[in-house]
Amino acid sequence: MRTLPAIRGRLPSAVRERARDDRGSILLEFTGFLPTLLLVGLAVIQLGLVGYSFQQAGSGARAAARAESLEPGAGQSAADAAMSAWYEPQVAVGGAELVTAEVTVDIPTLIPFVDLGWTATRTVTMPADED
Repeated sequence: MRTLPAIRGRLPSAVRERARDDRGSILLEFTGFLPTLLLVGLAVIQLGLVGYSFQQAGSGARAAARAESLEPGAGQSAADAAMSAWYEPQVAVGGAELVTAEVTVDIPTLIPFVDLGWTATRTVTMPADED
C-alpha cells in the first residue's frame, strides 16, 4: 500500500507551481465579465425608466381627463401637476359627453447624447360632469 508524503509546512513542488500558474486568473475573468455585467445593469435601469415613463403618462392622462371633465381647459395644468417635474407632457384633450385625454412623454435614456426617440403614450376617457 502506497502512502502520501507527509506535508510539514511546505507544499510539494508540483502543487506550488500550479498555484503560481493560477495566480490572477480570477481578476482576469472578472475584468472580462465586467463589461457584460455593466451592460446588463444599464439595460435593467433603462427598462425601469421605460416602465416609470408609462406609469407617469397614465397618471397624467387620468388627471387631465378628470380635471377636463369637471372644468374645461384645466387638463394641461392637471397633467403637469400629477407628473414628475422632469417630464414635459404633450396633452391632447377633447370630447363633449366623454372627455378623452391623451398624454405623451419622451422616455429618457441613460446614455448621454443618445436620443432614441422613444415615447410613452396613454389615453384615458371619462364621462363629462353633468351640472
